[in-house]
Amino acid sequence: MTPPPVPPPFDDVRMRGFRTRTEVAAVVALLDARTAPLPGEPVALAAAAGRVLATAVVAAADVPGFERAAMDGFAVRAADTTAADAARPVVLELVGVALPGRPFAGMVGTGRAVRVTTGAPLPAGADAVVVAEVAAEIAGGRVAVRAAVAAGKHVGRVGEDVAKGRAILPAGRVLRPQDVGLIAAVGVGVIAAVRRPRVALLVTGEELLPPGTMPTGYRIVDSNSPMLAALIARDGGIPFPVRYLPDHYESVRDAIRDAAADVLLVSGGTSVGAEDHAPRVLAEVGELAVHGIAVRPAGPTGVGFVVKGRTGEAEGPAVPPLHPFTPSPAHVFLLPGNPVACLCAYDLFAGRVVRRLGGRAWGLPYRRATLPLAAGLASAVGRVDYVRVRVEGGQVYPVAGGGASNLSSAVVADGFVLIDHARAALAAGEMVEVHLYDAA
Repeated sequence: MTPPPVPPPFDDVRMRGFRTRTEVAAVVALLDARTAPLPGEPVALAAAAGRVLATAVVAAADVPGFERAAMDGFAVRAADTTAADAARPVVLELVGVALPGRPFAGMVGTGRAVRVTTGAPLPAGADAVVVAEVAAEIAGGRVAVRAAVAAGKHVGRVGEDVAKGRAILPAGRVLRPQDVGLIAAVGVGVIAAVRRPRVALLVTGEELLPPGTMPTGYRIVDSNSPMLAALIARDGGIPFPVRYLPDHYESVRDAIRDAAADVLLVSGGTSVGAEDHAPRVLAEVGELAVHGIAVRPAGPTGVGFVVKGRTGEAEGPAVPPLHPFTPSPAHVFLLPGNPVACLCAYDLFAGRVVRRLGGRAWGLPYRRATLPLAAGLASAVGRVDYVRVRVEGGQVYPVAGGGASNLSSAVVADGFVLIDHARAALAAGEMVEVHLYDAA
């Protein structure tokens, strides 16, 4: 089938090359303007760790909701212990016991004490706890107190941890384990979390074999899809199972048009080869906003949008989105087939969108270190260079053999340096910002 004509301004670069390329900053600005967090969905507390809050969590109860012993010992009236010391203990009558969940039913009057354990309700009449280390039970149902205690000492007050009505966690927070514990403490069992973006993985190329098989003859194993799936999961998205496509116009068109996802990542088929159909397809079925970016090694990257149906909103009560927004078409990224170029394009462009849709931070998700270059780095004015580097002895070294198809160059690298489009080179000794691949 002959592909239908696509109306201007589509520029078919196949077998001709790119006449112009869009600056990296302009692509990032376009995506920033057209990406908003997805709406919220109800999520049970057991599955909440790592999710992003769509709405703030407000405490509906005080924690603790009662005065309680903060130490093991004896609940007393502080005034009864004023004269106590090691040489002349004050002796009080022991009238009962208070345990967590089992309060003492009576009143602590003058000259009396109640044995308490940590977390037990403070008995009525008591205003302090004498710790067990400075008190001892003696014959006759009494307690010898060997140190004075001030009113309020070792007592947990109502609302001391969390006050009722307080916003304990803000919208946009990525929930840590301790956050989940605090949410449980205020009686919340279901949170409103930003929906995780669903990401379709489409891989083109009839020379490719699926991961887990041995390369044979003139066929190679797909390394992009497992790498992309891991990056998507890191950024809070849900990667769909990979779909392999032959280099046929109809197959690529149908897959892009019919994929029900928030983001589509198309690996391969986006450069200037005769069988690179993805840009034409996207221009036909949606919007090809960018094709060709002034970046090395991800120059053939394409960016666009295509209208999709509803994509699996969770069942349950409606919850408001993190920010007001109008639902937009799915984002489509045409990623180069060369693995390092694919990694670069995801890092600089697609990853930002996956994170923003899921309510996460827009910037690059790497630790950064500012260090001197051990050797100069060449670039070219008008493009951004994504340079893999090693860090040794506090200096930055470029990784040798850094071609776009050599994924091993990113494996031996500690991170990457982005050379600004306005620079033709960086000199030895110059301080550069390294984005470190490892989290720690």
